[in-house]
Amino acid sequence: MKKDFDLLSLGEILLRLSPPDNERIVRGETFQKQVGGAELNVVSGASLLGLRTGMISKLPDNALGVYAKNRVRFCGVSDDYLVYDEEPDARLGIYYYENGAYPRKPSVVYDRRHASFCKIRVEELPEEMFASTRCFHTSGITLALAENTRNTAVEMIKRFKENGAIISFDVNFRGNLWTGPEAKECIEKILPYVDIFFCSEDTARLTFLKDGDVKSIMKSFTEEYPISIVASTQRIVHSPKVHTFGSVIYNAKEDRYYEEEPYRDIEVVDRIGSGDAYISGALYGLLAHGFDCRKALEYGDATSSVKNTIPGDLPSCDLKEIDRIIRNHKGVGGQVEMER
Repeated sequence: MKKDFDLLSLGEILLRLSPPDNERIVRGETFQKQVGGAELNVVSGASLLGLRTGMISKLPDNALGVYAKNRVRFCGVSDDYLVYDEEPDARLGIYYYENGAYPRKPSVVYDRRHASFCKIRVEELPEEMFASTRCFHTSGITLALAENTRNTAVEMIKRFKENGAIISFDVNFRGNLWTGPEAKECIEKILPYVDIFFCSEDTARLTFLKDGDVKSIMKSFTEEYPISIVASTQRIVHSPKVHTFGSVIYNAKEDRYYEEEPYRDIEVVDRIGSGDAYISGALYGLLAHGFDCRKALEYGDATSSVKNTIPGDLPSCDLKEIDRIIRNHKGVGGQVEMER
């Protein structure tokens, strides 16, 4: 049966305020206003590549909520499952991002406590939503924000799973939201429902206390839980402005690992959202190409690498551009200095 959506995602939509260029938060006078959030970044990138996607979230019923909704729509993401907070204290969470330049690292200041998203409840959303999508995605950030968002996310995972959806989950550990032991205890309770699992090698070691090489760590998750696919990104930070990026994907059914030559010496403009862009590309590869892990690897690596070169949280590359970047990365055909 054809579903209304390929991908739905639950998560907080945030207002991002950034000083221009490499200005400091402590001394600059102006901020650029943008919208972001891990799960929104994922569905936005997948939408640009051609999937039918939607966002599940709660926004304040005010001008900032309208601004956020308009950005969701601008990315081609459905706002059918956005709900609104009409209380006097309704608010949109904020984060401030400061660019880095070697040897100074980029930094983030959060102001997201008691945001409207923290009040979201399953009962606010229509029952038919749970049967409307092929895949449902959320992350550890949503689990960590508040007890209510954790309960809501877990209930949604169970309901979508009952209705036949594929469950995608990104650990996305944030030390300023919860501790490693708290994350481990909570996430291990939902892993029996997860089909596609995104977890970096560092997070697997520090949060889940795994040891061994990255491939044995990835395989261990599929041995302990009924997870079908595990993806682990691998970023080398040469400086705030120069990164190398690649990944490994493990398919449990095939007992096979997928790798490719990483993207080297990426010219980083803004790394925020590049991990989410990876997930958008990987999910596109899986959902649009019959769960072909080679396609997931290629699209994930390409979308993440290119996102590093774009300011703001949200990706902006369509399928034609990403396909061209993949061909160039493989060295297929002639290479030109400028697309024109």
